[in-house]
Amino acid sequence: MADLSNMRILTGSANQQLAHDIARQLGVPVAGMEIGRFADGEIRVKIQESVRGSDVFVIQPTCPPTSENLMELLIIMDGLKRASARRITAVMPYYGYARQEKKVKPREPITAKLVADLISVAGADRVITMDLHVQTIQGFFDLPVDHLYAGPLLAEYLKSLGLSGPEVVIVSPDVGGVGRAMAFADRLQTAVAVIAKRRPGPNVVERVGEAAVELIGQLDGKPAVLVDEMIDTGGTLISAAEVLIGRGAPEVYACATHGVFSRDAAQRLEASAIKEVVVTDTIPLPHEKRMPKITVLSVAPLLAEAIRRAHTDESVSTLFEKSWVEEKR
Repeated sequence: MADLSNMRILTGSANQQLAHDIARQLGVPVAGMEIGRFADGEIRVKIQESVRGSDVFVIQPTCPPTSENLMELLIIMDGLKRASARRITAVMPYYGYARQEKKVKPREPITAKLVADLISVAGADRVITMDLHVQTIQGFFDLPVDHLYAGPLLAEYLKSLGLSGPEVVIVSPDVGGVGRAMAFADRLQTAVAVIAKRRPGPNVVERVGEAAVELIGQLDGKPAVLVDEMIDTGGTLISAAEVLIGRGAPEVYACATHGVFSRDAAQRLEASAIKEVVVTDTIPLPHEKRMPKITVLSVAPLLAEAIRRAHTDESVSTLFEKSWVEEKR
């Protein structure tokens, strides 16, 4: 049994349930911390116990409200640094501001790099995150980044539903997700298909009859499983499911690591042709968005093991088989 006496687990406001689940897995308490607001809305943080010389893990996904949760994380880490914590690890199950990770048009920011710089300056010595929007974001940090994958967890759940083998098709809803789809297909031993579409802007899928959407691959009357890294408005998956049903898929499932579910996404998915939507708890699901079609799997055991290994200086990458990491690239 590893000695975790020098470990401290702290959590911001973003996903306290996940933090407590992780702490339970590790057998350590969540350290006391007061988070409040000044009269003008500024975030106020007070760490309520000594962290001097401790190995501290701050669990805080930067999910909506993204700016508030990011600022909270930065302030917590600044407080830990000034309290003489020996090492500070930002555990960010969901990394917000990741979708602007490159400059596509003139005068565009690269927010994924900006956030990486802010986290480093605030005092982080290490980052643990899960299913980044693109893997290259790891290179924006000048400190160690442990990038975890929820894919194996999601794949095992799909297998429990009987969604494996050659009579199932794994579908990427866009060309950019082909590597992810291949990783799922390799683990589940299924066929693969890809939906090619035009996207004129963020959160907008252009569909002009069948000309805007093309299915690459064969369904042959098999159940289809859409796999993605995140579900935001749900528009991509809903449109993709309609295409797959129209091309002969008897059932369509969808899974993703991060369930953002902006605006009325959960309600739209519930009313869609998708039979079941599977996500993880990297982002908390509010009560009003808990629809019968939405299944939430916990990543607490995986994150807890990654934290334990980081604390004891063991390999984190060995949590995943080599083939999964290679396929994701």
